[in-house]
Amino acid sequence: MSAVNTSFLILSSILVLFMTPGLAFFYGGLVSRRNVVNTMLSVFFICGLAIVLWFACGYSLAFSGDLGGVIGNLKAVFFHGVALNHVMDTGITTGVYSLFQMMFAIITPALFIGAVVGRINFRFLVWFIIIWSLFIYYPMVHLVWSADGWLAKLGTLDFAGGTVVHINAGVTALMLSIWLGPRTKRESQHYNLPWVLLGTTILWIGWYGFNAGSALAVNSVALQAVFTTTIAAATSMVAWMIIEVYLKKRVTLVGTCTGTLCGLVGITPAAGYVTLAGAFWIGMIATIVSYVFVEYAKPKLKFDDPLDAFGCHGMSGIWGSIATGLFATHHVNSAVTTDGLFYGGGSHLLMVQIIATIATMVFVCLGVSIVTWVLKQFIPMRVTKKDEYLGLDIAEHGEMVDDNQGPRRDISQHPDEFRGQLSWLKRP
Repeated sequence: MSAVNTSFLILSSILVLFMTPGLAFFYGGLVSRRNVVNTMLSVFFICGLAIVLWFACGYSLAFSGDLGGVIGNLKAVFFHGVALNHVMDTGITTGVYSLFQMMFAIITPALFIGAVVGRINFRFLVWFIIIWSLFIYYPMVHLVWSADGWLAKLGTLDFAGGTVVHINAGVTALMLSIWLGPRTKRESQHYNLPWVLLGTTILWIGWYGFNAGSALAVNSVALQAVFTTTIAAATSMVAWMIIEVYLKKRVTLVGTCTGTLCGLVGITPAAGYVTLAGAFWIGMIATIVSYVFVEYAKPKLKFDDPLDAFGCHGMSGIWGSIATGLFATHHVNSAVTTDGLFYGGGSHLLMVQIIATIATMVFVCLGVSIVTWVLKQFIPMRVTKKDEYLGLDIAEHGEMVDDNQGPRRDISQHPDEFRGQLSWLKRP
């Protein structure tokens, strides 16, 4: 066992775990005051749920055996028979690799929470994440990151989760927002902008574990991933600011943070495969693609994705996955057997990346639609209009984000005494 590489991957795992509370602050700062607790809890509780699922059957379905190149088997449930101390090629153990992958299983479903805030039934959300993990996320991991996976054998390059994480979560967000329908009352006021900046900062820091850690060793590829991640994020941030200055005559904190995340998302599938120049162009175009979609395409499509989970993670993830086929080069990583289009490799890798991207989108669209339709037969997907007006903090959890909301707390604790005063909530 390599102590250096193992320590590096443990640290990377901790950084990826750190991203989930960071995302909770990012989303919690963006929503209205009435839904802060619900939003942050909806993100954070996944830490516990995803770990239990991964231990119970997730690792087995992702990496144990193979069924048709789509999913593993159940021979390693509860890590039965798994040699955790087995040393892999880079000197890390199977145990620490499974720990690292576990953190990806946490952050991925947390990303699509931004599309459903303020109106989804929490009980439905819990069951959806369980079933989504079993039938969509674990198969995606197997398809792309297992040596037996169909997309892996096709030659798909996904360094740290363009298809598995961001396209998967982004398309899930899109489908859930369509199934849920628009909010009854759309609010543009954010609860806490400093939280948005805090969350963005935590995510950026954690992303180094996400991307550099995917090298699985302390080597030149990990160093390259650190550089490309930094350059893409910075370029994307500046690009968003320039666009805002040119089109809106002002720079916003929310826009600047969103631009930063677009760059981080865009570079994720390519981080260990591209040059620094490639990272620059990936980051810049990620912002352009996401900005155009959020500002111009989304209003015309009329689906309600309040925090732009698809606009950011979906659109930038799609671009990053395809861009890997343009910019990947064996000079950065010997795992690239066919260079990208811009590095003399022809169109082969680009076509592979396009096929993998489309296949991921189709698979997730169908999977989410089936899971949602089945669950709706047993559990209401959406809260009542009354609960939506009141806010899910009170309606779903009986808690408020601010301690100084005394009267509202009294309402949650003694609702019968305030029945008359709350009669207006019955209005549509």
